[in-house]
Amino acid sequence: MKVYIKNKFWSWGGGSSVVNENKEPVFQVKGKVFSITRKKYLCDMEGNRLYTIRNKWFNWFIHKAFIYDSNNNKIATVKDKWFNIKNEYFIEDYKDEIKIDGQFFSLSSTILKNGEPIGTIRRQLTFINDAFELEANEENIPFLIALVIAIDNIVDKKRK
Repeated sequence: MKVYIKNKFWSWGGGSSVVNENKEPVFQVKGKVFSITRKKYLCDMEGNRLYTIRNKWFNWFIHKAFIYDSNNNKIATVKDKWFNIKNEYFIEDYKDEIKIDGQFFSLSSTILKNGEPIGTIRRQLTFINDAFELEANEENIPFLIALVIAIDNIVDKKRK
């Protein structure tokens, strides 16, 4: 399954659109309007919350974002390195080992789960906002969308 994640050009809370190959909406990403931690919610099309994604409030040198399940249990921590020259990101505290092989902001990266490829992220080149193509099995898509949003949150926080 392929989905396209695109940050909205104008959104009060920093939401994103998630559409399939036919340009039909498949998930909603809603941003909280006044949030120091850039809190976002990944919801299905009925509005049911699947994941909450937010940045760590205060970062010294290593930036972090957290992914929570629908019951507000922290299920993963996404972080970068102190000197993150290669744009590498690490996923900790998740039940399986998740690794992004390749630089996240290069044109293409592979997502590995316990050493096996489960998805591919391709950066879409736009001048206005960030956009990504995510290809993975349908069962992995919601968590991987949350992962892409978490990394994008970290990058946005570092830029501003």
